[in-house]
Amino acid sequence: MPLRPLGVGEILDGAVSTLRAHWRTVLAITVTVSVLVQVAQLLVDRFLLPQAPAISPDASQSERIDQATEALPVNLISMMPLLLLGLVASFFTTALLTFVVSRSVLGKPVTFSEVWRDARPRFVPLLGLTLLLPLISVAVMTAGIVPGMLVGSVGGSLLAVFGGLAGLAVMLWLVVKFSLAYSALMLERQGVVASLRRSARLVQGSWWRIFGILLLTTLITVVVAVIVSVPFMLIAVLADSESLASILSGSTPQFSWTFLIITSIGSVISSAIMYPVSAGVTVLLYVDQRIRREALDLELARAAGVSGYGSAASGGDILPRS
Repeated sequence: MPLRPLGVGEILDGAVSTLRAHWRTVLAITVTVSVLVQVAQLLVDRFLLPQAPAISPDASQSERIDQATEALPVNLISMMPLLLLGLVASFFTTALLTFVVSRSVLGKPVTFSEVWRDARPRFVPLLGLTLLLPLISVAVMTAGIVPGMLVGSVGGSLLAVFGGLAGLAVMLWLVVKFSLAYSALMLERQGVVASLRRSARLVQGSWWRIFGILLLTTLITVVVAVIVSVPFMLIAVLADSESLASILSGSTPQFSWTFLIITSIGSVISSAIMYPVSAGVTVLLYVDQRIRREALDLELARAAGVSGYGSAASGGDILPRS
């Protein structure tokens, strides 16, 4: 990584280069987490979740709307375990991949045992941050939508819509503002609230730039995930003729184990690509912001033993703020 402020291309290339350079450690983390999450998701989906009421293909338009409304609570309940599993996956990949990238930046050995040793003491505060951020998002959206729902009538519906849009805008602003909190918490050993404040300070004045880079990263990873997943989805549909028939007939599909296993393999592969790239971009954004604001590049150069910068400070990590 160049020891200077980074451009967008250098941040993206740095994330991919880290994946290539330390692919054994990265894949050991991402594939293990993805497989465990997919297996848990399969079992939950197959045995624990309630079956959504089927929508009759012969029903009229109004009857279809009524049936869909009745199925909505079941669908919402079905989403909760999936969201929880997503948080679990995010928790472990963020904890471990953050140290993979940071050790790579510092030129330190990157092995699973060393990454685990660095990350393990930060699990409890990271869990708090992982739970707090979604709760903040839910609170913001609730504050925007509920007043309109309480009013009722057409005016209340419009108020709920505009309140929801306003809540979505505020939530997006907060997501970017706190996007570097994970790195601050893990690498600077900050507390939960302190890491949020630290992220807000680092993002201040660079919100649009960071938003653009995060948006571009999301688009790239989603496109790659779709490209990887679509072939597995097609194979699964062709291998499961009953699911294909139910999809074509417009009825609620009943997916077989064959279909679920094949699509899960595609999800594991796409996740193994998405997780490290996203984590790499976030950590490099954090490093870049500290280079721009705190001349972190000088400390990194000393730590890397670059001539002309003197020797690194003895003891401790370079990335934690002094």
